[in-house]
Amino acid sequence: MGKKAVHFGSGNIGRGFVACFLHESGYEVIFADVVDKLVDSLNSTPSYNVIERGVEGTVTKTITNYRAINSKHNEAELVDEIATADVVTCSVGPNILKFIAPVIAKGIDKRSNDLKPLAVIACENMIGATDTLAGHIKDPKNTPDHRLEDHHERAAYANSAIDRIVPAQDPNAGLDVTLEKFYEWVVEETPFKPSENTASNVERPTIDGIKWVDNLLPFIERKLFTVNTSHATAAYFGYNRQKQTVDDAMRDKDIKSQVTAAIDETARLIVEKHGIPSDEQDAYKKKIIARISNPHLADAVERVGRAPLRKLGRKERFIGPAAELAERGLEVSALLAAAEMAFRFQNVEGDDESKELAKIMADNSAEDVVAKVTGLQKSEKLYPKVVEIVQKVQADSQD
Repeated sequence: MGKKAVHFGSGNIGRGFVACFLHESGYEVIFADVVDKLVDSLNSTPSYNVIERGVEGTVTKTITNYRAINSKHNEAELVDEIATADVVTCSVGPNILKFIAPVIAKGIDKRSNDLKPLAVIACENMIGATDTLAGHIKDPKNTPDHRLEDHHERAAYANSAIDRIVPAQDPNAGLDVTLEKFYEWVVEETPFKPSENTASNVERPTIDGIKWVDNLLPFIERKLFTVNTSHATAAYFGYNRQKQTVDDAMRDKDIKSQVTAAIDETARLIVEKHGIPSDEQDAYKKKIIARISNPHLADAVERVGRAPLRKLGRKERFIGPAAELAERGLEVSALLAAAEMAFRFQNVEGDDESKELAKIMADNSAEDVVAKVTGLQKSEKLYPKVVEIVQKVQADSQD
């Protein structure tokens, strides 16, 4: 019997990144989704292409050996597939994890203890995404307490960090996905090592392209505080200066210097906190600047900047590193400038969070905005600095 993976979310990341690696590693991929049109399209199309674009050229890969299940209408079928799968992955967005947990819980509960534990790996732009998913799966609403005693014999959970830019796609591309050639998929290995907390027959899944590590946090924070920070900084400054795309914004010398300054600040945190050599982080920064400047991956600033409430969160790309730097007495002015541009990203067409942000900014004091949006505490050194930029944005909106 061949290897089988169930992947939740058949969007561009799911089809273009995760499923591509699973396919190339010999897995049959079963997509689980609630979008009828996408499920029907996958089931009626025997193959699609993944187009990788880099400065050195373009590579096209053809993906086959997949099918799709509509988890809205065919839950029982999906439960059976999960119960006998080798791997479950997802790329649905952090806010959707709680909605996919119940069906995964049912699949794990139905799984035979004689099988190797199911490898569960969430592929989201979120620190500890798999831990969050596991928490939902093990919630008493989804898994009875008495079934948790030997739950580890049926499932093993590993956090991961993914890094790949997938721009907005041509509306006529069908199932094909265009993305950058560069990628990084780092997964923690410890959950797949036999121990008192894992099953004796647990094994890490054989997936080509994964980098296995014992400590994932340095990779997660390096990615979030370099790639995501730089990408969002370019988008928010670009939107503020009427640029169309991120690469267009990066051709503006002032915006590029703002982006570089922001990740110079985060680099200091990454080097000091995680012991990553400074020359290694400098090389990584240069690579990221080149990636987000790639004209072959033109991405609208509105799309990259969407969901500003999430991106201004306490553990996110601006406030997260800035708060730690401030506690260490280090420079945060560039990160604050980027955060200010994020607070100015209001009432953007097609983005509900930007409209909600505008309402929060209009209806609350600066102190309440900072508490509601960023989660910063008054005792934190960064708090008054963020209150100051919120007051500035609020004052400008009243002019």
